[in-house]
Amino acid sequence: MEEQTANENPFAPTVLDVRNVSVLYGNVQALRGVGLSLCAGELRAVIGENGAGKSSLMNVLAGLVKPAQGEMRLAGLSYSPADPGEARRQGISMIHQELSVAPHLTVAENIMLGIEPVSGFWLKRAAMRESARSALAALGSDIDVDALCSSLSVSQMQILEIARATVGGSKVLILDEPTSSLTKEDTARLFHLLRRLKEEGYAILYISHFLEEVQQIADTYTVLRDGRVVGSGSMAEVELKDLVSMMLGRDLGDLYPSHRHSIGPKVLEVEALSSGKRLSSASFSLHKGEVLGIFGLVGSGRTELLRSIFALDAAKGSVAIKGKPAGSSVSVQALWRGGTGMVSEDRKEEGLSVSMSIAHNLALVETPLLFSPGKLEGQAQVWLKAMSVVASGPEQPVWQLSGGNQQKVAMARLLAHKVDIFLLDEPTRGVDIGSKRQIYDLIHEAAGAGAAVLIVSSYLPELLGLCDRLAVMNRGVLLPFRPVSEVSEFSVMSEATAPVPGLEGQSETMTETNL
Repeated sequence: MEEQTANENPFAPTVLDVRNVSVLYGNVQALRGVGLSLCAGELRAVIGENGAGKSSLMNVLAGLVKPAQGEMRLAGLSYSPADPGEARRQGISMIHQELSVAPHLTVAENIMLGIEPVSGFWLKRAAMRESARSALAALGSDIDVDALCSSLSVSQMQILEIARATVGGSKVLILDEPTSSLTKEDTARLFHLLRRLKEEGYAILYISHFLEEVQQIADTYTVLRDGRVVGSGSMAEVELKDLVSMMLGRDLGDLYPSHRHSIGPKVLEVEALSSGKRLSSASFSLHKGEVLGIFGLVGSGRTELLRSIFALDAAKGSVAIKGKPAGSSVSVQALWRGGTGMVSEDRKEEGLSVSMSIAHNLALVETPLLFSPGKLEGQAQVWLKAMSVVASGPEQPVWQLSGGNQQKVAMARLLAHKVDIFLLDEPTRGVDIGSKRQIYDLIHEAAGAGAAVLIVSSYLPELLGLCDRLAVMNRGVLLPFRPVSEVSEFSVMSEATAPVPGLEGQSETMTETNL
């Protein structure tokens, strides 16, 4: 079904009109007759599961992919960009989830990249700085234009990218998962900025897996499934459950499985663990069949805790796994062999070898399999099917998969290796709601089979829905675990933001939340 391009909202005039766009990757049809319209002053959410076609559509609009068929019009004129540079010159800029910032250049140099004012062979640096400063001021930002981008926070880099788009004359902005790495406060600031841009007449396409988030910020929505538009309209007139049903093609039911687990003996004991400047003190125990959750603020030490347990960071204190000393005194390989596995928050840099195939990634901790092609492919086929990974086959490189399917491969490696202690750092980051439910079910089933699971997550409803006990990391200190029945979102956030005795002087950057 192609979306009707007639205005569904009071916004006018129509800036972008997309009709009957299709995209082919070899024999795979990623988009099938997709259409949408976007007006000045409108923010439209584009939502769907991983592999639904969102990225393909945005790549067409941004000039990264040439459609097999279809028509696009921008401000009433035919639009068919040959590359992202031409798309930007014509008025469309895309801000990717993985921000495109050159860290060794200054803020001004990044903002003016590709449109630098010159005089003969020389850059007009004063003019560059002034243009960059004006663009940032228009966005309500006072970032130092002479600062190196390597010194900026993620939210500042995002503002820089928006400034780059506006100074280049773009009136259509595409934001891909813009809040996936932002704190709650930074997200609020971004939303304030987006509302300001709408008032100035910018048209915005906004991709996100956080449905509660798009309900808050979007005026309209378009839902993609299997490369087709399956729903669109006013966000104010649709309920969350209806968006989910459109995305999945079915009712999801309860998102979180029942988390009543049979708790067994201790399998992980941590005492007075500390590491570097972020992790000051952590003590707890994890039992067989139990799911523990840790919530913390950005910079609170939550990731450092998992890394220290898994021997990735040097640490003081003690870690015992199944009664034996572990932590940084043993190797990561020994931990894998003993049945402890970890899913990293940063799957592209640490969790997966994205240049290698799915099959090789699944077998990275089982070296003998790497020399047995038949067994290697056979195991991969089993897990591709079990995890519903959307891929052409076991030999497909991981970098070609969507973020959600990459995360499924990272989870599948733990299951394929039959680990019984799971250390999961943001296991559903950048994952669509259907894949989240699948990961939740896997966690529940693993615990039901006797595995012990420790989850670090920035999404409080996820922890409250999955875990038996929950604790808060506050400025490097792990507070006591409590049964989830005894906590609420309010109480957890209160613990996460309250001063810790003796640590009141810590930096304010450690009081930001990443919901």
